[in-house]
Amino acid sequence: MDKLTSMLVFTKVAKAGSFAAGARDMGLSRAMATKHIMHLENLLGMRLFNRTTRSLSLTEAGASYLERCTQILAEIAEMEDAVTHLQTEPRGTLKISTPPFIGAAHIAPAIAEFMLRYPDLSVEMIIQSTMADIVDEGIDVAILLGTLEDTSLVARKLASSPVILCGAPSYFEQYGKPEKPEDLLKHSCLVNWTVPPRDQWRFRGKDGEFRIKVAGRIRANSATPIRIAALQGLGLLMMPTYVVGLDIKKGRLVTALDEYMPSPMDVHAIYPHRKYLSAKVRVFLDFLQPWLQERLSLAEQGKV
Repeated sequence: MDKLTSMLVFTKVAKAGSFAAGARDMGLSRAMATKHIMHLENLLGMRLFNRTTRSLSLTEAGASYLERCTQILAEIAEMEDAVTHLQTEPRGTLKISTPPFIGAAHIAPAIAEFMLRYPDLSVEMIIQSTMADIVDEGIDVAILLGTLEDTSLVARKLASSPVILCGAPSYFEQYGKPEKPEDLLKHSCLVNWTVPPRDQWRFRGKDGEFRIKVAGRIRANSATPIRIAALQGLGLLMMPTYVVGLDIKKGRLVTALDEYMPSPMDVHAIYPHRKYLSAKVRVFLDFLQPWLQERLSLAEQGKV
């Protein structure tokens, strides 16, 4: 049996937690996947898995071997990319992960325009509120809002958008406008809890940035339900202008505490750390950066 294939089967089984699921990912039968694992165990002279009728877990040696296999397979993929991705035109499938609102409202139009330029390219777009595991999920580019915490990934800043506090005129008529951030403790604050720091809003004062813990009638993992609730006068929201710029221009929402607003929200593209970027990723990022900067500027002015 081919050792590299056996290593790949082993990583699939280990990450899936079962022979059946790992075999399915590889397009193999369960019996064939088992043979590949037994082949490795015979070569190494040690057990890689603890097996029972109900569970499958890595041995200590198996966990160490998985780490090395993952590294080796990634290096092989990088080497192949260096040879096979020398084409200047993007082709194949580009897999993109993006948060819901910016993905649907702003990234999707960019992708459509990009694809018109490159007919040999297909796109798989995944809209999700949580940060994707781009290595395990095979994602080429993930759009990230805010700061990057995983230093094993490469980040490219694409654009930024001012953050504003706002509410419906009907809300302010009933409850009044906050005059300082601490006043928010007496207001209904609508929270998108996927934006860190969770349940805390950042503000800028004379001594630098500080946080206020907020609470309100609605919490959600997406900007859309928060925006809808704010438009109905159910509370205040704190969002980048790419979400509410048009609402501000139309007078559906009104800003408050403008002098306390924190630094703009940065938008990054992240991708695995590889020396050789495929043409489809490199060309897409070169296209997306100026496109998104202009798009978010128009959104801030309420033009899109």
